[in-house]
Amino acid sequence: MNAMPPTNSPIVAAFIARTPGSAANYAAALRLFPGGVTHDSRYVRPHPLAIVRAAGACKWDVDGNEYVDYAGGHGALILGHAHPAVTARVAEQLARGTHYGANHALENRWAELIQELMPSAEMVRFTSSGTEATLMALRLARAATGRRKLLRLRGHFHGWHDHMAFGVTSHFDGTPTPGVLGALAQHVVLADPNDEAGLVALLDAEGADIAAAILEPTGSSYGQVPLRPEFVRRLRAETAARGIVLVFDEVVTGFRVSRGGAQEALGIRPDLTTLAKILSGGLPGGAVVGRRDLLELLDPERAAARGVEKIPHQGTYNANPLSAAAGIATLEIIRDTDAVARTHAYAARLRAALNDALEQEGVHWAVYGTHTGMHVFVNPKGLPIGPRSFDPLAMGYAELKIPRGNQTVTKLLLAMRTRGVDLAPWPGGPASAAHGEEDLERTVEAFRGAVRALREEGEIA
Repeated sequence: MNAMPPTNSPIVAAFIARTPGSAANYAAALRLFPGGVTHDSRYVRPHPLAIVRAAGACKWDVDGNEYVDYAGGHGALILGHAHPAVTARVAEQLARGTHYGANHALENRWAELIQELMPSAEMVRFTSSGTEATLMALRLARAATGRRKLLRLRGHFHGWHDHMAFGVTSHFDGTPTPGVLGALAQHVVLADPNDEAGLVALLDAEGADIAAAILEPTGSSYGQVPLRPEFVRRLRAETAARGIVLVFDEVVTGFRVSRGGAQEALGIRPDLTTLAKILSGGLPGGAVVGRRDLLELLDPERAAARGVEKIPHQGTYNANPLSAAAGIATLEIIRDTDAVARTHAYAARLRAALNDALEQEGVHWAVYGTHTGMHVFVNPKGLPIGPRSFDPLAMGYAELKIPRGNQTVTKLLLAMRTRGVDLAPWPGGPASAAHGEEDLERTVEAFRGAVRALREEGEIA
């Protein structure tokens, strides 16, 4: 829970003074929405930002303040906000209709692009979100194998449906969070990331009844807790040997780690992959892609020919024409340009520059990540680390996943916002191809100022 930061904090006071319109918007939102937000990660005290427009690497709040943005549409906007080619396609489609309630040519083109970029996508089934995609992938695995249990890694996020609603930020012992049946939770087996011996022991004990293993292939929260590639390869080998369906949750990493996702970068072919975010160019949408024999369980004729019952699947907004138009435009740009490589390069320069600032300020924090990601480790236990020597793989998920509401993190977010930079709340964020050198300089300057402000308030020794 995000506790209210001290009201006598100069950091908090400066943020409140700068954002009266956001405060007023939040006061109204509290009367409408639980906690005043429509997504848990947007909850921060004393109030979240109220944004009115965005373009490129930046966005503006109701008070007219400009922010270099690292929330990135929760990772959906690798091309930045309102990319002209994407918005033009959406506007063109908008004039033709928003919903046909029927098949359309755009969904075919969209699926063909996915297959072109991600060779494991033998077939495609569109959904309305990433949560729906992981839900369907696990249902397919259970139907195909006849097994009951699911294997997950502690700290990995796969949406909010019942099988995924614990063991992410809490309940690491596998007990259910409120509203989830205990009997359901008992069919989920949790393993520790990067623990190969523990994984094999668990599979030896439970593997005969495990239908699927699902993971974020670069580590939880886009590598905040990174996975060793050799661990993922071991998981692939073990699941293949035991008839367990391996599901890569590439909702975040798909078309971001590389054109073909984390699976291309790792050289690993999963059985199923779940996609969303970049897939739909910043509009709602998701997909399950993968082995033909698994996805044919959704096909009435193929299921009947195999003597099994078809898996039902509806979805009013599956393959929505507007999402398809945005997705096609985005995937074509990713395929045909260096957008992914440029984003990687920017993120690497940003991480290096932020670590330079930490070294110069004598702060025992670290900024780390891979590909397009950036994570700020605020070192709540005061470990003897340095920005250049920090190795996140030497730490466990409990140390790297700092609990929500940590006062230092909250003040860092507020101090950065006061200085015109909006970080994702973990804290960190994905970079985009729209970020440039001026954005980098503004971010580093804001970070240096925020660190100094935190030191003055005693949050940094």
